[in-house]
Amino acid sequence: MKIVLINPPHTAIGSRIPDDHLPPLGLLSVGGPLIDGGHRVSLVDAEFGPMAIAEIVNRVAAIEPDLVLIGHSGSTSAHPTARLIAEAVKRKDPAIRIVYGGVFPTYHWREVLAETEAFDILVRGEGEETMRRLADCLATGRPLATIPGIAYRDGDGEIQATQPAQAIADLDAYRIGWELIDHASYSYWGGKRAVVMQFSRGCPHLCNYCGQRGFWTRWRHRSPELFAQEIARLYREQGVELINLADENPTSSRKAWLAFLEAMIAENVPVQIVGSTRADDIVRDADILHLYRKAGVVRWLLGMENTDEATLALIKKGGGKTTDREAIRLLRQHDILSMATWVVGFEEEKLSDLWRGFRQLISYDPDQIQALYVTPHRWTPFFRIARDRQVIETDIRKWDYKHQVLKMRYLNPFVLVACVKLIEVAVQARPKALMRILFHRDREQRHSMRWYTQMGRRVWFHEILEFLFRRRHLKDGPTLQNFWGAPQDAEEESMLRPQRHMKSLDAAE
Repeated sequence: MKIVLINPPHTAIGSRIPDDHLPPLGLLSVGGPLIDGGHRVSLVDAEFGPMAIAEIVNRVAAIEPDLVLIGHSGSTSAHPTARLIAEAVKRKDPAIRIVYGGVFPTYHWREVLAETEAFDILVRGEGEETMRRLADCLATGRPLATIPGIAYRDGDGEIQATQPAQAIADLDAYRIGWELIDHASYSYWGGKRAVVMQFSRGCPHLCNYCGQRGFWTRWRHRSPELFAQEIARLYREQGVELINLADENPTSSRKAWLAFLEAMIAENVPVQIVGSTRADDIVRDADILHLYRKAGVVRWLLGMENTDEATLALIKKGGGKTTDREAIRLLRQHDILSMATWVVGFEEEKLSDLWRGFRQLISYDPDQIQALYVTPHRWTPFFRIARDRQVIETDIRKWDYKHQVLKMRYLNPFVLVACVKLIEVAVQARPKALMRILFHRDREQRHSMRWYTQMGRRVWFHEILEFLFRRRHLKDGPTLQNFWGAPQDAEEESMLRPQRHMKSLDAAE
């Protein structure tokens, strides 16, 4: 079959402001197995430009595909755009079948298939094996009901879903279709040739607001040695200089992560690694952090979420202020940058809470911060807690963690955004932080911090202008449950756990 993968242009501020673009890992991960299955696969990455829908449709039409796959890493906020693309492709050629995958369609399959006929089939959960089976099924004319992990309309127009697919036991069994991209077109970290990769999938922790944990069903990891070999090959053959890890928590297993660090050191390639992890893993690994840096790790985003212990308990973060502070100190000791995420918008927050959060951030002394807004997803346990809160933003393109979407009891949106923007400036522009940007002892880290500061400044002004001139919050919006529907936390795990032995946290330790 002739198959086109479409990466929709994202409307998120962070996607539009930087000059850098990263390749769409999810689509490439599906593309590799499809190519190996004998299908002719091509990619239309509409993030470049970004492309107008008419241009996307023309590019697809020129290829004359049998099948179009649409997916995006920011699947909730990208959904309206994905729908517009699917409808435009269908108008151009109704014979093209369109498959849609990602976190949002995995859980909202009923609503997505009901709201438009443009999507023929939805993939629920991981796509590598499901998409391989689905393409073969469509090529041979077998019934869709034989494919686990999909949703579709049957011959009578009724919406159907097959049984969940099994989560992939061996992540090394499916390769990424790197040949679908021109590596010279993708960069990050201020112009460094870059890709997105995953060492692991899932997370063993129980944060009740996380929209990713249940999607991946269970924490699993790739072979540390094979993963390091793939990174080294990308450097030697394609000139890739930076790896952005898409893992929720790659360091969950000390044993597996240490094996990866040692394998990367043995490969001896000057590749930089950035990603996200937990502060308690950093503290756990205090004795091997020198290996982190030697292996190429240059920055960790630490999901601290909040500085208030009661809020951390509410969202079941499982962290603490002492551990957060110590993790940042340890990272700085080893010349690894720290980015602290700080989430605001919880219902009962007051000015005094924001002030306390600001003081706590100053005491943490992170190299960078990222302020996010509470954004509940219907399939998470936190949605049930927040279901009676009022929605003030009904444009789901804004449900990207960078916009306030829920009403607060004590703070109106203007006061909240003003406080957040002032806190960002105060933390990032304090003398201690500026001295690091200007005079950090590591030249590469100076470059990194200066690039991030330049991008952050542009985003900061863009967010202020957008709030003042392009946003209209609802005063009497619907409740969260009325807006999205009933809680789905009973369906949080999107796939069945593998029946055969798998590389898991249990085995790794």
